[in-house]
Amino acid sequence: MEHDKMKSALMAVLFASGEPIGADKLAEALETDRAAVEMLADELGQDIKGITGGICLIKLEDRYQLCTESEYMPFVKRAMEMKRNTPLSQAAMEVLAVICYNQPVTKSFVEQVRGVECSGVFTTLVEKGLIEERGRLELPGRPLIYGTTDVFLRCFNLPSLDCLPPLPRMDAVADSEQRAIDSIIEDESAKSGQQDETPPGQQDEKPERADAMPEDCSEEKNAENDSFAKQ
Repeated sequence: MEHDKMKSALMAVLFASGEPIGADKLAEALETDRAAVEMLADELGQDIKGITGGICLIKLEDRYQLCTESEYMPFVKRAMEMKRNTPLSQAAMEVLAVICYNQPVTKSFVEQVRGVECSGVFTTLVEKGLIEERGRLELPGRPLIYGTTDVFLRCFNLPSLDCLPPLPRMDAVADSEQRAIDSIIEDESAKSGQQDETPPGQQDEKPERADAMPEDCSEEKNAENDSFAKQ
């Protein structure tokens, strides 16, 4: 098959599917190899970008899909009478973050991380197609495990999970906390040192003895002792 004709066939298959299709399946349909499909997909994506149109070719992991450009979605929604999707709540975003960085995971794992019950949030994310069941763990009760979907990648404009922003390194967080602790200790030590310093001019002074008597009182005491001795 000619190169241009094969590229047109690839576009036709992706358009007819509507869903992401893996590179291996496309290679089988076009009777070629995976490397050729990837090259054709790159060229097709560039060709579509060069045309003033409302579609684009996206890659999700090792799968390809033709999609509507995001700027034209309002027109598509009005034409197809789509209801406006309710934005994800803060709780849903937190659950989604735990799942996408640790998948596959169980619901109990997510609940342990967040410290609250998450059944309702899981139901919402499954209904929106952002997460899906990935099987069961071989543990007592055989709990379900969940992972993200192609819809998740498409909604967050991610080619693959490898493109997720990195989480803060634990050693960096620990170093920051240790620096804060060291700073507090230094401040406390400086305050303590200032309190222990004796003001100048008072270091050689000795406290006056409580039993010290005036000189006049000492002479009177000696006179009394002499009187008793004569008696």
